[in-house]
Amino acid sequence: MSTMDERRRKHVSKFLAKHLRHRPELIGITLDGAGWTDVGQLLIACARHGCPVSREELVQVVAGDGKRRYAFDETGRRVRASQGHSVAVDLDLPVTAPPDLLYHGTVERALPAIRREGLQPMGRRDVHLSVDEGTARQVGTRRGRPIVLTVNAAAMAAAGLEFRLSANGVWLTRSVPPRYLR
Repeated sequence: MSTMDERRRKHVSKFLAKHLRHRPELIGITLDGAGWTDVGQLLIACARHGCPVSREELVQVVAGDGKRRYAFDETGRRVRASQGHSVAVDLDLPVTAPPDLLYHGTVERALPAIRREGLQPMGRRDVHLSVDEGTARQVGTRRGRPIVLTVNAAAMAAAGLEFRLSANGVWLTRSVPPRYLR
């Protein structure tokens, strides 16, 4: 098995994210209700749309992604993104009691809106939260100087707001009202 270089791995991963999370129709694939698509059809579609990917490369991207963004089903014949969708999918994640505190990385320019409206999923289906400040800081860094917000997840859960834990360890909730942030 040959190993992909980092530039190629990143390119394939971004291509997959776009089409497994947001725009499957652009390359002619369909996601089932749980976000799965057939591996063979995905590889054909990738090739037809300027990003030929071998099965071996797909396996490397799925297995080698440090954030575990993608997963194969138990048969290895279907693949999906683990979270981060803007298209309507139900990942069938059970409601789970969160840790007392969770964290969200953002940038300073977003704070006025967050103080007014809380955390909203924006173009995604859920707000993404981390179990540690370091991960949240890293996420916030993608768009500038990071600000880490602490979420009182225990109080949210006590108030009846639901949390789900994705396969890659990201905590998901529909929104975080401002009163649960600091």
